[in-house]
Amino acid sequence: MGRSFRNFAKEQLQLCEGLEVAPVACYRSSVLIRKRLEELPALGVPLHLALGVFDGVHIGHQEVIARAVNAAARDGGLAGMLTFDPHPIRVIAPDKAPTSLLATLNHKADIVRELGIGLFIPLHFDAKFASMEALEFVDRLTAAPLRTIAVGEDWRFGHMRSGDVGFLQREGKLRDFVLDAVPPVMLEGERVSSTRIRQAIRDGNLEAARRMLGRPYSVSGTVVEGKKLGRTLGFPTANIATGDAQLPPDGVWVVTTLLAEGKHLDGVANLGMRPTVNGLDRTLEVHLLNFSGDIYGQEVEIQFKDYLRSEIKFPSIDVLRIQIQRDTEDAKRILGI
Repeated sequence: MGRSFRNFAKEQLQLCEGLEVAPVACYRSSVLIRKRLEELPALGVPLHLALGVFDGVHIGHQEVIARAVNAAARDGGLAGMLTFDPHPIRVIAPDKAPTSLLATLNHKADIVRELGIGLFIPLHFDAKFASMEALEFVDRLTAAPLRTIAVGEDWRFGHMRSGDVGFLQREGKLRDFVLDAVPPVMLEGERVSSTRIRQAIRDGNLEAARRMLGRPYSVSGTVVEGKKLGRTLGFPTANIATGDAQLPPDGVWVVTTLLAEGKHLDGVANLGMRPTVNGLDRTLEVHLLNFSGDIYGQEVEIQFKDYLRSEIKFPSIDVLRIQIQRDTEDAKRILGI
């Protein structure tokens, strides 16, 4: 290949600078983003793509992604991940769709960056896209210099799920791309799946979730304005809007918060309805230890580490304040600070 990905990425990033509104070609966490298949040919480099929904990017997904990354390293070109937003089943069969997801789109982009992915392609999935025939999808995809497609061996796509591994193998021979079909990854005799991970998180079994994810479970969300009650209690909190991310059981948790600039902050979080103050909505509030900055509007990642106690209603605000102090001390002890 005539130019390295590092140089290619630098050139692309320069295109984004100085614009009042950044195009979809710009970056998130050093990952190049393209939101339309029609934008791929202009990249001008061979592409090695992992295709799938990849909810949670668990160890099974990571094996598929690794095939694309390894192919790019071996043959030259750019390793990318093509995924869909929203989850296709929410469009095709909404009554069967999961109510919560394991990773927001931005969180997914952050995770795959660490796996060696340099190109992130989140395609908007709607009824029109769902009606696209498998052949048309491949036609549009191979308008770019596609060299590798990596998928799970049971992946289906196209109208009425007409595209499968056999179809891709035949098309690969005609269009000069290699299909790498990856078998399921098993753990403790069962297939690793997003459904299985969601259930483990709902059950509070975060160790099982960690093994299947290959990393501690975390959620990504934006810090939003709250009622600032924690501040009046002497324990200011960051209120995290987590969208439809799958959350663990309600209660008080020891957490680590990753800020946008890469800084890690330990903390203690309350997840639940806040019954002592007559809360109306389920919220995630994090008290950051040894931190006093302003992070409103930032997107942060919350990693759940240890469960301290269940959420209960206290007889008064003063009793709540005393318990929060105890929770903070317990969190510090667990964290070794």
